[in-house]
Amino acid sequence: MKILLCAKYFQCLAIPGSMRALHKDYRTMTPQNFSNYESMKQDFKLEIPEYFNFAKDVLDQWTNMEKAGKRPSNPAFWWINGNGEEVRWSFEELGYLSRKFANILTEACGLQRGDRVILLLPRIPEWWLANIACLRTGTVLIPGTTQMTQKDILYRLQSSKAKCIITNEVLAPAVDAVASKCENLHSKLIVSQSPREGWENLKEMMKHASDNHTCVKTKHNEMMAIFFTSGTSGYPKMTGHTHSSFGLGLSINGRFWLDLTPLDVMWNTSDTGWAKSAWSSVFSPWIQGACVFAHYLPRFEPASILQTLSEFPITVFCSAPTAYRMLVQNDKARRYKFKSLKHCVSGGEPINPEVTEQWRNRTGLDIYEGYGQTETVLICGNFKGMKIKPGSMGKPSPAFDVKILDVNGNVLPPGKEGDIGIRVRPNRPLGLFTHYIDNPTKTASTLRGNFYITGDRGYMDEDGYFWFVSRADDIILSSGYRIGPFEVESALIEHPAVAESAVVSSPDPIRGEVVKAFIVLNPDYKSHDQEQLKKEIQEHVKRNTAPYKYPRKVEFIQELPKTISGKIKRNELRKKEWETI
Repeated sequence: MKILLCAKYFQCLAIPGSMRALHKDYRTMTPQNFSNYESMKQDFKLEIPEYFNFAKDVLDQWTNMEKAGKRPSNPAFWWINGNGEEVRWSFEELGYLSRKFANILTEACGLQRGDRVILLLPRIPEWWLANIACLRTGTVLIPGTTQMTQKDILYRLQSSKAKCIITNEVLAPAVDAVASKCENLHSKLIVSQSPREGWENLKEMMKHASDNHTCVKTKHNEMMAIFFTSGTSGYPKMTGHTHSSFGLGLSINGRFWLDLTPLDVMWNTSDTGWAKSAWSSVFSPWIQGACVFAHYLPRFEPASILQTLSEFPITVFCSAPTAYRMLVQNDKARRYKFKSLKHCVSGGEPINPEVTEQWRNRTGLDIYEGYGQTETVLICGNFKGMKIKPGSMGKPSPAFDVKILDVNGNVLPPGKEGDIGIRVRPNRPLGLFTHYIDNPTKTASTLRGNFYITGDRGYMDEDGYFWFVSRADDIILSSGYRIGPFEVESALIEHPAVAESAVVSSPDPIRGEVVKAFIVLNPDYKSHDQEQLKKEIQEHVKRNTAPYKYPRKVEFIQELPKTISGKIKRNELRKKEWETI
C-alpha cells in the first residue's frame, strides 16, 4: 500500500456521490480505506517527493478534481457560529480566497519565504485561510491559543522572532502592550469589522487583494510550522515541522485512524492553538478530500455540541476525553440522535474506560483513542476493524516502529513498564518533528540509542496493544510500588462526586511518598460532609483498582491548574506538596 500524492492517489479517493448520500443514515465499523490492521501495517509505504507543498499538491489538486466532477458536492469547509451565520466553501473557493490572503502577506506585509507568522485567532474562517496562505507563501506558521496573556504573547514573539502577527480585537491590546519589546515584529493584521490604529484590517484588505498568486516551490524538508508545546514543565519549547512531516505525515491519521473519504464531514473541537488542530482540522481531512466542519463556540457547551451533532451531517467526530466526559454527563444527552455520525475518535490525553462505555451505551458507537504528540503524527491508535481494549491506546500506526525501552535503550518484553520510544535509526521516519528550535540540548535529550524517547511511560501487552501509564516525571514511588496517576484518576472519575481530579506524589515519613488526589467536586456534592466524602472516595478507589494505589491524601479544590491548552499542571501541584520539606 503506497501513498503517493499524485493524480492516481486522488483518483482512488474520488468516490462517486451516488455511492453514499451526504444525509443518508448509515453506520459502519468496517474500514473504508484498508482491509485490516495487519495488512495496513505490513503494506504501508509513504513516498516522499523532493518538492512538496500542501496547498499546491493537495488542495489545488482537489480543486482540479472538483472542477472535473470527480469529487462529491460535499463542501471543503463548512463553518457555523450558532447565531445563524454559515459559511460553505468549495476547494476552488478556498484556493481563491487563500491566494488573496497570500498576496497580502507578501505584498502588504512584505514577508519573505521562511519568515515567521504568529496566528492567534479563534475558530473563525480566517484561521483556515491564514493556514493555507502561509503554505502558499512559504512563510512559517506559528499557531497559538486565544487564551494567551500578555506574558505568553511576549514570550512567543521574542523567542520565535516572528515578523507578523494575525489576531482579533480581543488580543490586539495585549499585542500592542508588548510590541515595542519585539524588534522583529513589523506587521500586524487584525480580523475585525472596525479599524484599529497601527493595524492593517484583513477584512478590508481581502476585498481589494488580487487572487493572482503563484504558490512557492518548497522542498519537502523546509520548515513549515512551529508549535509551542504546552509547557507542563519549564517554558514552552518550539517544535519544528516541515512541509512533509505534517503535510504528508498526517495522511496516516486521515487515511487510517480517521478513515476519511471525500464524502465525510469531519468535526474536530480542538482549540486552534493546539497541534491537534493541524492534525484533524487541516491536514488529515483535506488530504483525504473530506469536508472540515467548524463550530465557533467561545467556550465548550455540551448542549450546543450535542445539538450540532444531531442537526448537521457530521460523520466523524474528534474531541478530547474531558469533552466526551462532559457530554455523557449532560442530562439531556439521551434526547439527541446522531443520524449521520459513524466514527468517534479521541486524543490529547488518555480516556477513561468508564467514559467510553457510557458513550457507547448512549450512541452505539465506540471511541477510538489515538496517541500522539506535538512532535509527531499518530504514534498508536485504535483502528476500525480492531478489537478495542478499554483503556488501551491501541497498536502502533503504520508510520512508526514503537517499542517500550529501559533506561539503556534496550527493548523490553511484553508486560514490562518502560519508556515509550520510536525507532529513528538508521532511518528517521516521516511524521516526526525536526528539532526543538534554538534548543539543541533538549533535542539531544530525546534520543536514546536508536530511539526517540516520547517522555511517556507505558507497556505493551502480549497482543501488541500499548497502554499509557504516565508522563515519565509523574510516576509515584510509594513503599517500592510504582504508581501511575492515570489509573488512580480513572478510578476516581467513576465516583459520582468527582468532576475532575489530578493525582500526584506527596511526601510521607514512612513510605517516602504517597498518592495524593486533588479533586474538583460535582455541584451536587459540594455541600456534603467532606471528611465522610473523602473516606467514601478512598474506599471507592480501593474497590476499583489495586488497594495500594488509593489516595491516602485527598484535597478538595475549586479548580485544577491548567496550561493554556487545557492540560493539567501536575508539576505545579506536586511542587506545592514537596516545597515545604
